[in-house]
Amino acid sequence: MLQISLSAQSDIPLVDQIVLAIRGQIDDRVLRPGARLAAIRQFAEMHEVSRFTVVEAYDRLVAQGYLQSRRGSGFYVANRSLPDATPMAVPQMERGAVDAAWLMRQALDAGAEGLRASAGWLPRSWLDEEGVRRQMRAMLRDADANLSDYGRPQGYLPLRQHLPFKLGELGIAAQPSQIVLTQGATQALDMAIHHFVRRGDAVLVDDPGYFSLFGCLRLHGARLIGVPWTPEGPDAAVLERLAVEHKPKVYFTQSVLHNPTGACLSPANAYRILQCAERNDFHVVEDDTYCDFHPATTTRLAALDHLHRVIYVSSFSKTLSGNLRVGFVAARPDIAEALTDIKVLTSLATPEAGEDMVYRMLTEGHYRKYVERLRSRLGEGCARALRMLDRVGLQPFIAPQGGVFIWARIPGVEDAVEISAKAAQEGIILAPGTLFRPQSQASPWLRLNVVYAGDVRLERFLKKVLK
Repeated sequence: MLQISLSAQSDIPLVDQIVLAIRGQIDDRVLRPGARLAAIRQFAEMHEVSRFTVVEAYDRLVAQGYLQSRRGSGFYVANRSLPDATPMAVPQMERGAVDAAWLMRQALDAGAEGLRASAGWLPRSWLDEEGVRRQMRAMLRDADANLSDYGRPQGYLPLRQHLPFKLGELGIAAQPSQIVLTQGATQALDMAIHHFVRRGDAVLVDDPGYFSLFGCLRLHGARLIGVPWTPEGPDAAVLERLAVEHKPKVYFTQSVLHNPTGACLSPANAYRILQCAERNDFHVVEDDTYCDFHPATTTRLAALDHLHRVIYVSSFSKTLSGNLRVGFVAARPDIAEALTDIKVLTSLATPEAGEDMVYRMLTEGHYRKYVERLRSRLGEGCARALRMLDRVGLQPFIAPQGGVFIWARIPGVEDAVEISAKAAQEGIILAPGTLFRPQSQASPWLRLNVVYAGDVRLERFLKKVLK
């Protein structure tokens, strides 16, 4: 017979008390697989609770795999096969396995103890999680919030109507009809690849550049042609030569707080890029994921081009929440229509609840001050990181004007993979430069996140391996 004690005076709801008690007895093997529980009416009378309370508790236990419901017979303890408690071994990084997927999986799986020294995002403690919770509660109280139906093809209309004001602050003119909401910048880039790239096509990319984009392009069978990056952006002369030679349809680039170098595009270089695109008839996909981290007004291709040849991509994953996965693409009306069709065919729609959340956070008046605080903290983190690099002997590509990344060179080393492999063995995730090369060429560079670069474990490790 099931022996449990319930208290109506407890802060724990009765349903939760019943669930916890039965789960505990099943986990402790007091109740064995196949044992029949008391009928709902009998349990309710025995413990002086309502039948509805017992029904909800039993249903929860069935959903959690602790009980089985047999029609006309009752509820029985399920035969649960418990997972192996042996911890999984951390995969070692071999030279041939250094790719984008390896780094992303390691960074996401690093856990609380791992040091994500090359992560592309901010730590949870830096983000406005309380603001997200506040807006989530408000949305749940709103009877008009869409929590169950599919969203619109282009995304949540109020957010699309608000984004032109945000883009206007960057000098980019766009109408709501030109904006398509996406699941982060990654989906936006993938939609652009679907639209512009066919197997075997030559595609221009930054060298070094965004490794996840490289992986997506390879999945589509593209030929990656690297355009060397300088502290003022891509080398315009090389870009012109490569465009004439390879006749690409599209160039994927980052003009502000470039990933991984942290550099920004100069106005003169921006004009050369757009002139090259016009002469050689290719489009430019401008990834501006880190736009809100830049502390001042700076040059953007989409602002100069008026979205004629430029497709502009951005996201709120870095500033608000990587979990909500809300991004967007702004483009010429005909391209926006084509991208919407691709979105519908590949994912049907984006989750409107997350888009509603972002809209509420952008319009409540808190976002601007929150981002200003982030910029200030990132500036302080960058200064600390640069001092640390000086102490250990690494050479930065530039001193960034803001943002998350520092691109650092290891003197006397041709390939940083071996150092990254040693770091992985100590729970430190370091991204070697080869990941950021279009053809995975050897590189003496490392990408560092300025937030984590201040961790004493990283400095201690670098001093040890570089000694």
